[in-house]
Amino acid sequence: MATKYLTINQAAKLIGVTPLTLRNWDNASKFRAFRHPINNYRMYEFDQIEGLIKKLGLPKPARKLVVKVLED
Repeated sequence: MATKYLTINQAAKLIGVTPLTLRNWDNASKFRAFRHPINNYRMYEFDQIEGLIKKLGLPKPARKLVVKVLED
């Protein structure tokens, strides 16, 4: 199965933080983002986001939200 990558906005929505928070975590090496090879935008693997949600003890996002985010 191909790896699902999320934009910073999609990842922030799933975690429940702002994109600025994710940028700050990336800059502080607390939660590293992958960089898109062409445009250098921050990208996150879906599995990476799921791991953070579990680590923080947050409830799993509703399936409807996950599907909507992945479709956007």
